[in-house]
Amino acid sequence: MIIIGIDPGISGAISIIENKKILEVYDTPTMIDGKKNKKQVNGAQITNIIKEWLNKDKEVIVVVEHVNAMPGQGVTSMFNFGQSFGVIKGICSALSLPIYFVRPMKWKKHFNLIKTNKDASRTKVIEVYPEISNKLSRKKDANKADAILIASFYYETYKKED
Repeated sequence: MIIIGIDPGISGAISIIENKKILEVYDTPTMIDGKKNKKQVNGAQITNIIKEWLNKDKEVIVVVEHVNAMPGQGVTSMFNFGQSFGVIKGICSALSLPIYFVRPMKWKKHFNLIKTNKDASRTKVIEVYPEISNKLSRKKDANKADAILIASFYYETYKKED
């Protein structure tokens, strides 16, 4: 089974794992939108990434962090975030892929990351998967680490029998 873990949003990430092995991790592809050069997720590129891992011999599922608006976030940024979330849901629906949502508190609790800083997930992934450390060398790679942990959470909690 291939599990695609997604940390949604413009600065999010996509991870691909199979049997507890990280096959690949990507920053969420973006593109420039409009005259103000604002970024938005590139749905076509996300589709291409996901399609690359579709294999008729293996089940593919998508696990997405299920987040809500948070106090203090601006209306525009929350609209953009919701748009990114909707693009991912639409892609999965169009490709007939099962999609599972996991709340941040649930996967973070599983990995003992409650009340830790954003960089703690990157440290956790490097401890568990030292072979991937070169892809998580920058502080901004915490989103890639989150995507890996989201997929790993699903694997460890729901698919232990595989």
